[in-house]
Amino acid sequence: MNDFQPYSYTDSVTADRPWLASLVGVQDTNTITLDLTKFSEGSHYVTSANPMLQGRNVMKSGIPLGRVTASGLYAPYSGPRSEVQTVTITGGPTGGSYTLTFSGQTTTAIPYNATAAQVKTALEALSNVNPGDVVVSGGPHPGTAIVVTFGGQYLGEDVGQMTASGTNLTGGTTPAVTVATTTAGGGASATDGTEVLHGFLVDSISFNPGSTKAAGALLWHGEVFADQCPTPFDPTDVASTAPGVNIHYR
Repeated sequence: MNDFQPYSYTDSVTADRPWLASLVGVQDTNTITLDLTKFSEGSHYVTSANPMLQGRNVMKSGIPLGRVTASGLYAPYSGPRSEVQTVTITGGPTGGSYTLTFSGQTTTAIPYNATAAQVKTALEALSNVNPGDVVVSGGPHPGTAIVVTFGGQYLGEDVGQMTASGTNLTGGTTPAVTVATTTAGGGASATDGTEVLHGFLVDSISFNPGSTKAAGALLWHGEVFADQCPTPFDPTDVASTAPGVNIHYR
């Protein structure tokens, strides 16, 4: 199913585009077709809260885009991989705590039954981890592993693996905590063409759930606040761009 509904944009920065830094608004754009099957709900689009668009999804503006070589359609830019590390507790502890150490900095005590939010708070309290540098999911401990994905200043980097100490875990049978790197950071995360940056989606667009394609506008020449993009984006990690792309970052 295709969804080629009309779209429009203005010549000035709007609240819908906080990532657009140019004082003169949109500069050079191309009309493109998005491969909607490549985008993820939550990260790239949300269900519309506008009663007039009830039943429609809304793609966020400012998404960095690449082009799928085989189809010529546009999809999320898949530059360097983010580091992913998994924290696992074994032995079924019933009390106590553990700590994580990242690049020489050690967290305060993390409860044996910590949630992802508690682990995130502990990591972001370190002097070398800023808010937004980690996305933490999974859990709660001890039954379910917690997954730490590095972004922010560590986006696309092969960071050192965290270490863990479970000496203060109690109960269970020989309780312990381990850290494993499930995805090493760095290097292109795709080979389908989307590892090359082509530009940014100018405006949010609405589309029907189940649609596979939609029209949009691509900004390939202009100024962008990289830290305001709706998905994590670090211009220093961009390995290659499409010919003619001229984006300046602030």
